[in-house]
Amino acid sequence: MQKNCFALSALVLALPFASAVGAADSAPDAGQVVAAIEGVFGTTPGERRNHIKGTCAAGDFVGTREAARISASPLFSGKPVPVVARFSLSGGNPKAPDVAKSGRGMALEFQLPKGQLHHITMLNTPMFGAANPQTFLDLMQALQPDPATGKPDPEKIKTFKASHPDNKAQADYLASNNPPASYASSSYWGIHTFKFVDKKGKATLVRWQFVPQDGEKRLSDDELKTAGGNFLESALIERTGQGPVRWDMMVSIGQPGDAETDPTVLWPAERPQIKAGTLTIRSAVAQKGAPCEPINYDPLVMAPGIQPTADPVLQFRSPAYAVSFGKRLSER
Repeated sequence: MQKNCFALSALVLALPFASAVGAADSAPDAGQVVAAIEGVFGTTPGERRNHIKGTCAAGDFVGTREAARISASPLFSGKPVPVVARFSLSGGNPKAPDVAKSGRGMALEFQLPKGQLHHITMLNTPMFGAANPQTFLDLMQALQPDPATGKPDPEKIKTFKASHPDNKAQADYLASNNPPASYASSSYWGIHTFKFVDKKGKATLVRWQFVPQDGEKRLSDDELKTAGGNFLESALIERTGQGPVRWDMMVSIGQPGDAETDPTVLWPAERPQIKAGTLTIRSAVAQKGAPCEPINYDPLVMAPGIQPTADPVLQFRSPAYAVSFGKRLSER
């Protein structure tokens, strides 16, 4: 059964959230999607339904004046903002191998003045694998284990891929790029389009990427065979023990016609960019009992100055997170 869970983690590829993906015109119920995830991976009482395997970290973020010109968010005050971070693997298998060609996540809680909070949740892929929540639910249903074999039906997976082209770009990206050698040597993308809103109320469409100052490094094919199943946490703890780890928040400015509500579609690479700030991670620890463990990293928890778009995937995440969070609270 454990081997089958490893295989499922790879098949799911990018389950980026503690629950599911977006809301379309006829979005599935959040509870239905969370139940489908449980059907694929089973449940670990008191734990996340997705991105269950993770590592806590702490540090701070300092925004830039350039970002403050187009956003009134206190994130960009220029003063250090404390951050509680969590790095993770996608899927609901707590023993998922760190060499799996699946998504890696970075979730951030910014602890702003006057008790305000702001959340950012990201993946190490520039696009998401579903344009609406129904695609995600259909994927989970295709991955349900056959009672007779304990494995998903290959024909159902084949049918899903053929009927859901919005899943292809991310699946291809993960299949053709080896996993990162360390959480510290990976980029993370916000996936969705957001709005920066300035002091006068003017909104600017943006997408962001956190770029590691350590540089990008992926496992080689040979390293995939020898790295083992549990190296990411120890590598991050060791790296932060050597000194701070930093990512630059690079923000792309949207232009008319750029995809605003479809996270599977990339913006043109030539879009103008600004450096909005630098994230510094100063320490990392195992998540059990650590500050990140109880946090529900709902991406719609936002301080003024940054707003969500009508992206159905983004909008659906909050109720789905709430279902997952409620379940793990009730089980403790």
